[in-house]
Amino acid sequence: MKFLLWLLGLFALAVALTLAAHNPGYVLLVYAPYRIEMSLSLFAVGLLALFVLSYLALRLLAAALNLPAFVRQFRSQRAQAKGRAAMMEALNAFFEGRYATAEKAAARAMELGENASINPIIAARAAHELREFNKRDAYLAAAKESAEGDSTLYLMAATKFNLDQHQPEAALQSLKTLQESGVRGHVGALHLELKAQRQSKNWEGVLNVVTELERREAINSTYASQMRQQAWLERIRAQTQDIQALRAVWKSVPDEFKQLTKIATAGARAYIQLGDYKKAQLILTSSLNANWDTDLIKLYGDCLSGDVIDLIEQAELWLKEHTKDAGLLLSLGKLCLHQELWGKAQNYLEASISIAPSRAAYSLLGQLAEKLQKPNDASGYFKKAISLAIELKAGERRIVIEE
Repeated sequence: MKFLLWLLGLFALAVALTLAAHNPGYVLLVYAPYRIEMSLSLFAVGLLALFVLSYLALRLLAAALNLPAFVRQFRSQRAQAKGRAAMMEALNAFFEGRYATAEKAAARAMELGENASINPIIAARAAHELREFNKRDAYLAAAKESAEGDSTLYLMAATKFNLDQHQPEAALQSLKTLQESGVRGHVGALHLELKAQRQSKNWEGVLNVVTELERREAINSTYASQMRQQAWLERIRAQTQDIQALRAVWKSVPDEFKQLTKIATAGARAYIQLGDYKKAQLILTSSLNANWDTDLIKLYGDCLSGDVIDLIEQAELWLKEHTKDAGLLLSLGKLCLHQELWGKAQNYLEASISIAPSRAAYSLLGQLAEKLQKPNDASGYFKKAISLAIELKAGERRIVIEE
């Protein structure tokens, strides 16, 4: 289309020149004592040439006047391009794990005037990974100044730094500020809050955050279950002084967790420590009937209060199914010793030792021998208990050294 218009324009110009060439008119210019006479066609061409030259002169003058501004704009654009390139280099280096390069590139981007608020954050996080905390704090301060009303990047980075240095209270304060700024339901912030609540041992807070993450489908179900189990476990373990508080916590534990070995162990130990042996026995019985555990059954023998015949009968029922369980035999021996069933206690303890020798079994046999007024036998059993304890400690040291 443009070519056709140019072609029509050239034809029109050719026609105009042809007509002008045959025009008999002329132009007379008089300025005393001078007199100039020329053809009308020449005058028209001269006038057109003068217009063109004047236009070009004006354009040249305008360009000369605008040259400083143009140079400034060119330099600014070139600096912006270099700053953007430095920022991209910093991002690539950071995610590749080249933290020193990332820090230098981000600092260079800031020097070049690249005002993206992510640059000081990249530099701060890179310095943090390099454990250059003074430089990190300086970059973080620069990030705070450049936030311009949107402090999310700064607060998220500050929270992570506080958590990495095990300062959960400062991290929670940063997250609170983030929420007050209007940022709510931030999944990344919730994950940081979960870590902060764990570090501060606020287990009720952990349960609340896990529930919120699950509602947003932002946490693996297995990991959520593990977090809940740990939270309930720690809440139970913390109740070592007040029986009423322990009962309130245990009542709030979901039923699916109460039969888990670790939860049941913590609950039973807490109740035993506070003297509620009956409740401990009920917890252990329920958990063992659901999931047998040889370590858990050892606690069954600690439910010693008054007459324990019912406990012995229940344990002997379990023994029919778990005849080779050293922990069950140990508990039976302890219960029979408490009930002064000396013969049965000795049989069960010796059977436990024949399967898996333990310091506890030897110690109980020593106590039994003392009650039977057999000091020599008691001394022998206590020596075996001490010897076994020394061997276990030596084995633990060897494992630690090898690791």
